[in-house]
Amino acid sequence: MTTRRVVNVVHGMPTSDGAGVKLRRVIGQQALSELDPFLMLDEFGTDAPADYIAGFPEHPHRGFETVTYMLDGRMRHRDNHGHEGVLVPGSVQWMTAG
Repeated sequence: MTTRRVVNVVHGMPTSDGAGVKLRRVIGQQALSELDPFLMLDEFGTDAPADYIAGFPEHPHRGFETVTYMLDGRMRHRDNHGHEGVLVPGSVQWMTAG
């Protein structure tokens, strides 16, 4: 077994996206620029619905694979063609865009 050591710890960065949705960008920030734009990881976690209720304007996911998983709470996720699903605790939504 090979032993490895942690070289760098990068914490998520508070930011907003879309129509002002507050989130924490874990992967896709300047500190990890070697991964962008191929991988992005955002964390939504709030008890204040106003932090994310505005949602995101219509946008295509051209060529993206999006994976959304819900640990707690409830969220309606809809694409720009009107396809949607409601995520509840323990659910996962995987979207493959053309």
